[in-house]
Amino acid sequence: MIIVTKWFGVFLVDKEKQKVMRHVLFEKEPKVIAAKLAQVQKGEVLPEEASMAQKKVRVAEPRLSSLGKPEFVDSAFIRPEDYGFSPQLMQKVMVELGKIRTREPLPADRFIVQAVRALDDTIEMINLMSERLHEWYGLHFPELADYAREERYARLIAEKGVRETILDALDLQLESVGSELEEKDLEVVRGFASTLLLLYEEKERLEEYIADRMQEAAPNLTSILGASLGARLISIAGGLKRLSQMPAGTVQLLGAEKALFAHLKQGKKPPKHGVIFQHPTVHRAPYWQRGNISRTMGGKLAIASKVDYFKGEFIGDKLNEDIARRVEEVMKKYPEPPKKPQAPPPRRDFRPRDNRQGGRGDQRRPQAWGGKKGRR
Repeated sequence: MIIVTKWFGVFLVDKEKQKVMRHVLFEKEPKVIAAKLAQVQKGEVLPEEASMAQKKVRVAEPRLSSLGKPEFVDSAFIRPEDYGFSPQLMQKVMVELGKIRTREPLPADRFIVQAVRALDDTIEMINLMSERLHEWYGLHFPELADYAREERYARLIAEKGVRETILDALDLQLESVGSELEEKDLEVVRGFASTLLLLYEEKERLEEYIADRMQEAAPNLTSILGASLGARLISIAGGLKRLSQMPAGTVQLLGAEKALFAHLKQGKKPPKHGVIFQHPTVHRAPYWQRGNISRTMGGKLAIASKVDYFKGEFIGDKLNEDIARRVEEVMKKYPEPPKKPQAPPPRRDFRPRDNRQGGRGDQRRPQAWGGKKGRR
């Protein structure tokens, strides 16, 4: 006997005879059926399924492996029309099921992915607006870029505005080569700088939010890579679940997809690392050691992501110790860069030397001194 679950009920089927021996139908209410199907999609065992469990019973889904051994069965002969369930009812059930699943709480990594992408968009906007502000305000005070950068540059313009006031705030005495600005022009520039300041503040808020969510959702990844780089790795992978399913070699190369495709299609050198190159342990290492260190890092990150996804214990400290130990071994084993292979010696050409430029050698018959052709 095999337990088969359909959208309208649970059935105990004789596989050889293709006959239903027992069945328990769901209530003909779309919301009730949708709630049961949502439990099925989450991998839970329904009470109706548990009531069918007997000795030596088998199941049609791996989800029910706790009740019996999974076995394939063709259940097409169990039709909803034979039990009073219409296609219109199935349509209503699917609509209710969609509402239930969309209202379910999302995992934290989904919000982390969106936050990282929002942070990237914010940084891109900051770079564009900062470049524009430097060109715009540089018409009035080009020397300010040598004494203030990034957020401070925008803050001085937004709060002080006039060149003389900024010089007093910086305690500087210099003569600027910039031109004078009218009041209406200065107002627009200061408003633009104020908008840029708001973006800097939003960037800080996003970074704090990502750090907090990473500590909750992926503490082991955060312990190895830090909150910002760990969140970026999750974003590139498409979520913590997908990251936990990737092998160590794939984790190592996440972010280097273009270089990998160039290697596969054009025969260029294969990449040794992806976004994990931003980790100090990798990018501070000599170039000939980075491959081994990146491989170690990819393996430990694959372990950390699996532990984080399945809510295991915190092992970040142990993984960091393993990485540090392996890095020390690599540094001792490969202290010097590998020697480059020597070029092969030039190939000697034994062909007769060409007496005429661009020809194949003088193949004319020898001539006598008198200019006439002679005989050999």
